[in-house]
Amino acid sequence: MTRFTIIIPFHSDADTIADTLTSIRTQSFPNWEAICVGDRPSKACLSVVLDHIAQDPRIRVAGSPLDGPSAARNYGAELAKGDILAFCDADDLWHKYKLAQLNEAFQPASTDAVFGQIRFFADQPGDSQTCSTVPDAPLTIQDLLAENPVCTMSNLSIRREVFNAIGGLDARTVHNEDLELLIRLAGEGFTIKGVDRFQVWYRTNAGGLSSNLNAMRAGRAYAVKTAASYGVFPSRSSEAVYLRYLARRALRLGHQSQALSYTRNGLGLHARSFLLPLRRGLPTAAGATLAPILPQVIKRTLFS
Repeated sequence: MTRFTIIIPFHSDADTIADTLTSIRTQSFPNWEAICVGDRPSKACLSVVLDHIAQDPRIRVAGSPLDGPSAARNYGAELAKGDILAFCDADDLWHKYKLAQLNEAFQPASTDAVFGQIRFFADQPGDSQTCSTVPDAPLTIQDLLAENPVCTMSNLSIRREVFNAIGGLDARTVHNEDLELLIRLAGEGFTIKGVDRFQVWYRTNAGGLSSNLNAMRAGRAYAVKTAASYGVFPSRSSEAVYLRYLARRALRLGHQSQALSYTRNGLGLHARSFLLPLRRGLPTAAGATLAPILPQVIKRTLFS
């Protein structure tokens, strides 16, 4: 029986997907299949995928019948043979022990979904020292409405039967689709467990979907409506933390006026939550104030 099905939506990622597939093919845990799901892919990107398929029979390709990355992931799940679905975007990289760590984390039958620690990079792994924080306790909806510690679909794995039970991803969502899915998971009583071990290199790309901050806010607003259906609403504290997250994104992207606006609004809503922990809050507030005189390389290093 196949343990993991890795689902990789791809579009025009010819410059990055080779490294992504190499990081998957070199996993220490061998019992996996990978389905690369084309979302109107470019010929160049498809050529790279086919080259890797020729080298590793565990990889196959499929064409999504619908547009969008969420629909592509859902289609991959329909084709999956593995017990556990592990998602990866076509520009991110996995640590070689990720699947081995996941296999261990999913041993308790009560664990429905797992995420780990991610580290950010712009051009080469290691060019930023920023990494994510993994909470000790399973995620709640209120946790997710503050700062989503999963961060990216590349950091989420879920039992196939659970993914199917909640209806998969909402195909209408492009931004914050992982947040909306996680809220439904938590709302339906499924356990989302963090593993405090490094698993994913997350590429920060000024041209990527997550760089469109207005669209990200709209996507979160959609997820907030899902949370409301479970009777959970954002607190002033969680809103302040989310605005800090946006301020850090804006600083990395060089959107100085946006960063300052998010910071002022976050401090006005709930200053303590915006500033704590100090290692995140103080540099963000200072960076937003000093952004016009900070070199871009420093902003990318501090706030990616």
